[in-house]
Amino acid sequence: MAEIGIGIVGGGYMGKAHAVAMSAVGTVFNTALRPRLEMVCATSAASADRYRAAYGFARATDDWQALVNDPQVEAVIIASPQHTHRPVAEEAFALGKPVFCEKPLGQDVDDSRAMVAAAEGHINMVGFNYIRTPASQYAYQLIQSGEIGKITSFRGEHTEDFLADPQTPTSWRTAGAANGTMGDLAPHPINCALRLMGPIHSLLAEIETVHQERPGGKVTNDDHAHMLVRFESGVLGSIYASRVATGRKMGYAYEITGTKGAIRFDGEDQNALHLYKATGPEAQRGFTKILTGPAHPDYEPFCQGPGHGTGYQDQIIIEARDFLRAIETRQNVWPTFRDGLAVNQIIAAAHASSAAKAWRNVSDF
Repeated sequence: MAEIGIGIVGGGYMGKAHAVAMSAVGTVFNTALRPRLEMVCATSAASADRYRAAYGFARATDDWQALVNDPQVEAVIIASPQHTHRPVAEEAFALGKPVFCEKPLGQDVDDSRAMVAAAEGHINMVGFNYIRTPASQYAYQLIQSGEIGKITSFRGEHTEDFLADPQTPTSWRTAGAANGTMGDLAPHPINCALRLMGPIHSLLAEIETVHQERPGGKVTNDDHAHMLVRFESGVLGSIYASRVATGRKMGYAYEITGTKGAIRFDGEDQNALHLYKATGPEAQRGFTKILTGPAHPDYEPFCQGPGHGTGYQDQIIIEARDFLRAIETRQNVWPTFRDGLAVNQIIAAAHASSAAKAWRNVSDF
């Protein structure tokens, strides 16, 4: 086993998740590389030191350049706002350091394309954790093996209700395109669609701000979006993302239909996959609820009991394992920065489609 010094830029929600994951991953997966929490960076020295003490880092700083350039920081995790992703990644790559960047990759397509160029020849990975549940990994295996036949349709969504109440005041979430639903929630179902279905050729989108005024002022970004998509395979699908979906808390869900069966998944019940097979007597057919267990991908390292379940933090630990494996083997693991760029290209195409009220080809963006 060998230690590797980890530096995390950003100590908030995702910074904490990655710190916990790096602390646990060696025990869970018996990784050859064992992370050492070397340094955390935050916007002020006081908050950085608070994160250091809370998460177990050796040192803290309020200067991301100091973190990236520190020789004891051997790999960098970017868990800060989107507009900071590009400069941090470019500087880390210039020093030859592996980089894990939270989604979305950059604040726009130009940033993302520049980050892909900077990542060439280096270990790079972008954070899409929801697709890593054992259930969704098993869904991918079922599709790839032809278990449900030729795919005929896809329907995916990511729906939450944290801004469903129009009396919720304005905040950083209601300002700037990067913080809207297309920048925040939509990347997840788009990534899901790309993983399970393959590239998207073209799309028609409608993006809307449902509550344009809130206590405190105007809302300057989007609340929800509908996308009709045509995959390169020819299959038609739809994607919906919303932060105003009353009653939904973690509505990362999809339904995939094939000629021999169908698959359903809902993130609010992330330890179950619903599988339909078009076999046997009609009177006995129906969706079967499969509870995940040691027979499914990346489950057993967490728990030996079927149906006992994994959780949100475990998704981040699986990501940490993949990142460390990429560093150890010097072979990038999906999803790379290029996969993050693909998501941002679809978001750009959706904005253009919504503005023009017309279909747009993703390859144009």
